[in-house]
Amino acid sequence: MAKTTFRPLHDRVVVKRIDAEAKTKGGIIIPDSAKEKPSQGQIVAVGPGGRDEAGKLIPIDLKAGDTVLFGKWSGTEVKLDGEELLIMKESDILGVLK
Repeated sequence: MAKTTFRPLHDRVVVKRIDAEAKTKGGIIIPDSAKEKPSQGQIVAVGPGGRDEAGKLIPIDLKAGDTVLFGKWSGTEVKLDGEELLIMKESDILGVLK
């Protein structure tokens, strides 16, 4: 089966979560049920951008491969080809990690 390609529209981006550490600093292993969902991820795809009042395209300031931080409740969870991804607006991204 061919892999699905997905291109977000407008000012949306597709993000793959980066898993948080499964251990505390003291070495205690945290079970999956107790872990919070990470609010850090990697950009997989970006849309072309939003439009201003005059209809001019405003490109997105992110690119595929960027590692980003986003709000805890940001985005819509989707599953494509068995992979869990988030689709969110560019404005939901808090910043890019360098």
